[in-house]
Amino acid sequence: MDRDTKATSTATATSEESKKRLPNFLQSVKLKYVKLGYHYLMSHLVTLCLLPLMSVILLQASQMKAQDIQELWGHLQYNLLSVIAISAILVLGSTLYIMTRPTSIYLIDFSCYRPPHHLHVHFQRFLHHSTLTGDFTPSSLEFQRKILLRSGLGEETYVPEAMHSIPPRPSMAAAREEAEQVMFGALDNLFANTHIKPKDIGIIVVNCSLFNPTPSLSAMIINKYKLRGNIKSFNLGGMGCSAGVIAIDLAKDMLQVHRNTYAVVVSTENITQNWYFGNNKAMLIPNCLFRVGGASILLSNKSSDKRRAKYKLLHVVRTHKGADDKAFRCVYQEQDDVGKIGVSLSKDLMAIAGGALKTNITTLGPLVLPISEQLLFFLTLVVKKLFIAKMKPYIPDFKLAFDHFCIHAGGRAVIDELEKNLQLLPLHVEASRMTLHRFGNTSSSSIWYELAYTEAKGRMRKGHKVWQIAFGSGFKCNSAVWEALRHVTPSPKSPWEDCIHRYPVQIE
Repeated sequence: MDRDTKATSTATATSEESKKRLPNFLQSVKLKYVKLGYHYLMSHLVTLCLLPLMSVILLQASQMKAQDIQELWGHLQYNLLSVIAISAILVLGSTLYIMTRPTSIYLIDFSCYRPPHHLHVHFQRFLHHSTLTGDFTPSSLEFQRKILLRSGLGEETYVPEAMHSIPPRPSMAAAREEAEQVMFGALDNLFANTHIKPKDIGIIVVNCSLFNPTPSLSAMIINKYKLRGNIKSFNLGGMGCSAGVIAIDLAKDMLQVHRNTYAVVVSTENITQNWYFGNNKAMLIPNCLFRVGGASILLSNKSSDKRRAKYKLLHVVRTHKGADDKAFRCVYQEQDDVGKIGVSLSKDLMAIAGGALKTNITTLGPLVLPISEQLLFFLTLVVKKLFIAKMKPYIPDFKLAFDHFCIHAGGRAVIDELEKNLQLLPLHVEASRMTLHRFGNTSSSSIWYELAYTEAKGRMRKGHKVWQIAFGSGFKCNSAVWEALRHVTPSPKSPWEDCIHRYPVQIE
């Protein structure tokens, strides 16, 4: 009997403890709806305040008699100068606003390069070729194997033709060949889809961090497509994986000055001459992550292009932490102990990226977040400063500001950290994870493969807002915000055209 009593009491105690541990789902559901109600209230606060005022005005107007209207008209006649002065001020103010307001920038279309199938690199082939080169020690080969397995990359990423050769041939000619295949492949498809003549392009911006030959990559494009002689040409080098957003920002600024024209942005990276053949583990990581890819984007400042454009550019926010020595050296191209050149990744990289992200979203937040989130953030900051120093800062809910997130597919750790810190759902980072799996880290063009994935899935609707966020050497964190102008469908020859039905896939 005593044993039964003890067993019963033990079970009761265990049950009570488990109840304590379980979350109060009812409370969490109520909290969710309270927050949604608060957000709705603050978002429509001005409308809700104006409704009573408008109702009173309409009520008073409905009670006016003909005599009241005549008296009002007579009063205005006696104050004709005041009426004329106010009208002149309104006309002048409207004119100044129209003349000085920023020109709207439209994204007509974009195209991502998809390499041919014979450039696929399976893990076993990658490791086999690395072994055959004779440059890597058994320890370095094992390190690369572990990185590959944990990277989030799949078996269908691409490396350039020169890296498939035994021995590899990282020559200048091979590097030029890779650059031409990627840039011209993306541009040919862009011009075919938009029916824009190359001669109509007034601005071209090319970014490629590690391959900057003479003549420049932008000059190669001008020569290939016979662009006009007065074209504004720019070539950005050494700016890392976030240079794609920088190129968009530069094109935007140029389109504000040069009216009624088109701008083309080409974002790519070159693998051929930047493969590391040494045994410094910090420099071996890029070999495992970076793959062939590139994108071309057509922008316009013509109001007539709004009807056929896919997106409108709303904001670009750039953050540079280069004044800090650790941030400056966390992604650094240098020679190893035996003189072999590679890009070294610091162990502090994720912490530095987190700091850059914090600075970037501090600037971006007031531009995009609803007033409800801004008030919560401000009130939490005041309480933390004045009363509770140990209080955790409030992390704004960016899901209320954006419908889609294109996080630079720099690696699995980058996506994991942003998903955690921004409190995103798996669906929000799906495009980034699948791009990393299918194409690898394509550097500055990865955010465009992610946008293409969202389009291919049929998720982009009119009015949806997209946040493209990228990190790069220097150290930089850059954001671009776009608004969909229509229900967007994928353009012909999308990089996901023949494989979107297989995604998303489970990544172990």
